[in-house]
Amino acid sequence: MKESERKFIQAADHKTGYYRAGSGNPLVLLHGSGPGVSGWTNWGGLIDELSVDYDVIVPDIAGFGFTEFKEGTQYDIKFWTNHLVKFLDAIGVDKISLVGNSFGGAVGIGLALFNPERLDKLVLLGTPAGTFEQTKGLAGAWLYEPSIENMRSLMELFPYNKSLITDELVQSRYEASARPGAQGALRKLLPKPAEEGVTMVKAFPVKAIQHITAPTLVLHGREDHVVPLQCGYTLVENIPGADLFVFGQCGHWVQTEQREKFLACIRNFVSK
Repeated sequence: MKESERKFIQAADHKTGYYRAGSGNPLVLLHGSGPGVSGWTNWGGLIDELSVDYDVIVPDIAGFGFTEFKEGTQYDIKFWTNHLVKFLDAIGVDKISLVGNSFGGAVGIGLALFNPERLDKLVLLGTPAGTFEQTKGLAGAWLYEPSIENMRSLMELFPYNKSLITDELVQSRYEASARPGAQGALRKLLPKPAEEGVTMVKAFPVKAIQHITAPTLVLHGREDHVVPLQCGYTLVENIPGADLFVFGQCGHWVQTEQREKFLACIRNFVSK
């Protein structure tokens, strides 16, 4: 699949960009946050491979990628979850398995809690949970101002293996980050870094995630300096029946840094 094959549909009053390929049980891949993020930048390299086994659906979350950002809209986890539900309605899909990367995992948790009837299985990839100290990566995402140099500096905080940061990827993320409204949407998601001292990040609280009933797999990079590994432990310790797989020599981009292991985990868990 090529990036130019993006489709659009109306969902929750937002023109929504997405990709779809393959056949079989629906598998939704949700991207994370960060300047210039989109469904394509997170998942484009995996769509063709996963579409051999699944009906792969990759939307851009409202305000990110190529889905509209609307001034005056109250963007929060309930809105983003509702947007996902309305998107699934629009494309005619009832029940899904979902792989959520970072912020996309938080939307997946929202679906598990607010619309559990729409969810078969849940994979949480580098997903925030509980309360934790804001990392340099998350602070940098809030403070980011669009430029090629700033994008490269920010992206170097994400993977363990810095060679994954290509000129092409930096250019693509920069162009998306410069789109009107893109940084505004991101700053609605992340707390503003404190000028002095520690900034705390509040994700779904422990009491909430204890109510997840969908079978859940938690995947996390051991060297993740964007969403700390402690979040993975918080999830697996509180979601009934959840399993955790920790990838060594791996930062925040598990699906790219440990591609083959990641694909094996997804196929084993979603298909069994």
